[in-house]
Amino acid sequence: MSHDRSSVEAVVQQYFDGLYEGSADKLGAIFHPSADLRWLEKGELQVLTVPDWLDRVRKRPSAKAEGKPREDFIVTIDRSDDSTAFIKVRCQLPPRYFTDYLVAMKLNDGWQIVSKSYRYDLRD
Repeated sequence: MSHDRSSVEAVVQQYFDGLYEGSADKLGAIFHPSADLRWLEKGELQVLTVPDWLDRVRKRPSAKAEGKPREDFIVTIDRSDDSTAFIKVRCQLPPRYFTDYLVAMKLNDGWQIVSKSYRYDLRD
């Protein structure tokens, strides 16, 4: 099955840019409002709604403004059909280094991220 990756890659690039620049507007444009973020903290599942996450993004200094290095890349995109993608990425907001698992779906107005699960390492 062959699918055009460029439309999914464009959403991921906007995700990377939004994270690095601390742009809640860019991130809000690509996340479905009902999406949530999930991660483990001290063995407990944590869940954060996208609106609450975007609030946090607005309140924290961006990696770009702090002059922190940028390194982000797509590890894999798994497309099961023309409207569903599972995307594994690596990115950093030092001192946190993330592996993110994004589920994206092609809705009436284009691709949107409908779910994000992640883990991170803390480094000096």
